[in-house]
Amino acid sequence: MEILFVSSEVAPWSKTGGLGDVAGALPRALAARGHDVAVVTPRYRSVDPARHGLERLDHTLRLRDDGAGLWVKRAGRARTYFVEHDRFFGSRPGLYGDARGDYADNAERFALLCRAALALPAALGLRPRIVHVNDWQSGLVPFLLRQEHGHDAALAWARTVFTIHNLAYQGVFPKHVVPALGLPWDVFRYEAMEFHDQLNFLKAGLVFADALTTVSPTYAREILGHEAGNGLDPLLRHRAGDLTGILNGIDTHEWDLATDPHLPAHFTAEDLSGKAVCKAALQRELGLPVRADLPLVAMVGRIADQKGHDLVVHALVELLARDLQLALLGSGRPDWEESLRAGARAHPDRMAARIGFDEGLAHRMEAGADLFLMPSRFEPCGLNQMYSLRYGTVPVVRAVGGLEDTVEDFDGWSRGTGFKFREYTPQAMLLAVRRALEAFRDRKAWLGIVRRGMAQDFSWERSAASYEALYGRLGA
Repeated sequence: MEILFVSSEVAPWSKTGGLGDVAGALPRALAARGHDVAVVTPRYRSVDPARHGLERLDHTLRLRDDGAGLWVKRAGRARTYFVEHDRFFGSRPGLYGDARGDYADNAERFALLCRAALALPAALGLRPRIVHVNDWQSGLVPFLLRQEHGHDAALAWARTVFTIHNLAYQGVFPKHVVPALGLPWDVFRYEAMEFHDQLNFLKAGLVFADALTTVSPTYAREILGHEAGNGLDPLLRHRAGDLTGILNGIDTHEWDLATDPHLPAHFTAEDLSGKAVCKAALQRELGLPVRADLPLVAMVGRIADQKGHDLVVHALVELLARDLQLALLGSGRPDWEESLRAGARAHPDRMAARIGFDEGLAHRMEAGADLFLMPSRFEPCGLNQMYSLRYGTVPVVRAVGGLEDTVEDFDGWSRGTGFKFREYTPQAMLLAVRRALEAFRDRKAWLGIVRRGMAQDFSWERSAASYEALYGRLGA
């Protein structure tokens, strides 16, 4: 089938989080299954056509009273089209904002992306049966498809799928943007796009798409409730029959123990000797004592409310009193960054904190650590726990969203791939860590946990098959 895939970021060209990873990997996996996939995304200033080998197309997309150019990157059945618009995309230093905050005209910027995506099939002779859009930035597409392309032969048979990657980000704008975006005022009602007297792009996708998905089965259930529903749970409950949770995959080529160029040694589930080499090298790199007997606990990611760093900060003294080493990599909330730095300064033999991000170090931490801590407040899917399992590092996670779906709690004997806790408290987290430390001292039990984790299949091929089945149910 022909698929039109719309995303505001696509790795490796643009990425701020999991959306970019999904938009980079899922189309490739669908193409590998024989489908023709056209991905549409902005050409931001950071996307250099010469460096990335892009080809300019002799097409101008006509969009109401505006226009946009096109570049393409071809990769077999998967092609990525970059929408060129200097004022909205090419002249900006960031994807969604700069040091001062979000761009004030984000509603106009991403409305243009939505219209460009829908103009592209007619311009290039495509006939997509599925239009798959992602997060609030492309949330207007299902409505615009009905409103402005009802007689467009290129889209006559298209059905729409809207994927929620994180319900917390909704694209909410003042209602005065409605006419500026060329939308009729009848969309500004509770049953459509109105949300507390504002315009909500994500709600538009939820209302008008033919099918809804999110990035894990548990998160699909959680967002039907008040706590995780972010004010949209009544609408999601109304559309629960159209909502499917499909677990994200990981890039098994980038995260491949046999070839990962960031690692000092490679290893397998059968021969873990290289993991000991990675651990010792990581301890030296971080300035920690090289000790095989002490479990090394890693955290990698944004230092933010969502990721549970408040639990770590509040439990730090008690955590470092245990027989372990703690290594953190990430950036985010300044006060928590400083608390973590202070902990590392006070306990240089037990803790290392690297504020910022380093892709190579992230890989070495996944491979060299014994345990990976993810005490998330909420987690739509999560990728690090899957990287950890693949790299023989045992996750300690809060049982929410994709963490619940990907980690099986150790039963103390012969089942389980990690350790889970449910209450969002420092005490519950510390209890899970204590259980992990006890298992670490039992070599036979520990090797069983590690090897069961390494045997899990988190490839995009599995996820792509689930999306393919969903498209088929829509009649594509």
